[in-house]
Amino acid sequence: MIRTLVCLANSRKLSGRCVAGIVYDGQKKWIRPVGSGQHGEVSQDERQYEDGSEPRVLDVVSVPLLRPQPHSFQRENWLLDPDSRWEKVGRVGWGELLELEQFPRTLWTNGYDTYHGSNDRVPVEQADTAADSLNLIRVDRVTLLVADEGYEYPKRVVRAQFRYEGHDYALRVTDPQYEQVYLTRPFGVYGLGESFMTVSLGETYYDFAYKLVAAIIERAKVEAGDTS
Repeated sequence: MIRTLVCLANSRKLSGRCVAGIVYDGQKKWIRPVGSGQHGEVSQDERQYEDGSEPRVLDVVSVPLLRPQPHSFQRENWLLDPDSRWEKVGRVGWGELLELEQFPRTLWTNGYDTYHGSNDRVPVEQADTAADSLNLIRVDRVTLLVADEGYEYPKRVVRAQFRYEGHDYALRVTDPQYEQVYLTRPFGVYGLGESFMTVSLGETYYDFAYKLVAAIIERAKVEAGDTS
């Protein structure tokens, strides 16, 4: 079957990407196409348009799918059809994002931090009871922190720090556009204005599932027509 999605994430995941979007029909239903990777990551070949380019956040995309394939708390997963190309059928702007905005009371369970993060992980047994693993939220401002989080060896990391519904978060950023830009900058703090973020409950590691910022969508960039 073909589903038309507003692409709201094309984020880094192991050897491929995690692509996700909301069905473009007003119901705010998420779909995360999963591919042939060991953990469902989507390869470059699997996510290409006919011309060889790939989906960007805010593209409206027709995606060939085979069947639902939920995995634990990632209930939005659908197995993609690897033999068919994806098709771009449009783009959306800030106004359409406002119609897709979600309003969760919290970003899953809070109170569990990593050494560098804040409210950035959930015990697996609690994650397994979650009703979803993707949310599109809007915040007045976001701070990006570029720091070394390595232990034995240096490891540059970008984190998004923000406040949502009275809770403070510091989550790893896996949006490749922002990673590529900010990992080249000096260690420090960089402020962004009003933004949407796609927040995902990602793969488990030992006894926890980790919250990730899979996409950042700055209002200033969208309204300026910045398509980078």
